[in-house]
Amino acid sequence: MTTTVSANRKGDRRERELVNALDEAGFAVMRAPASGSATERELPDVLAGDGETFYAIEAKSSAGDPIYLTGEEVEALLFFARNFGAKARIAVRFDREDWYFFHPGDLYTTDAGSYRVKKEKALADGTDFPEFVGETEKVTLAEVGDGGDDADATDPETEERRTILEAVRDGHMPVADALDVL
Repeated sequence: MTTTVSANRKGDRRERELVNALDEAGFAVMRAPASGSATERELPDVLAGDGETFYAIEAKSSAGDPIYLTGEEVEALLFFARNFGAKARIAVRFDREDWYFFHPGDLYTTDAGSYRVKKEKALADGTDFPEFVGETEKVTLAEVGDGGDDADATDPETEERRTILEAVRDGHMPVADALDVL
């Protein structure tokens, strides 16, 4: 029981840390009361918005082990975000690292239906805090090597597929609808 209480306190402290960092970055932000246990409805840990973009965030932290989320946690986050008009994001923080953000669809799904984020995945593929709050923008090596030449622009059909997939990633379109369109 003591380990669970300590883990809960650490999780609460990490959530408050995320709320404070988002506030300092200019977001209107609030932490959901007891993250769902105070109500029968599942609520995200954090709600944040900057006047243009709104996020429903499930925050998880770990000392170094992979972070797991249940399928129910992720489904509840997606349901809430869709109904609230927010983008669903999973925020993960490993000890001695910053926060990294993922769309739930970008996480590894286990055979049991849980979602997993390893530290290496967070550092390599996650959206770091400065990029998340709009202070920086990630540039890939392919983009640097491209030189910005539009001569290799993709065809309209590929762009339409990309738009649909991004809508699913951002929580604006259910997967079933995307499959129908594609």
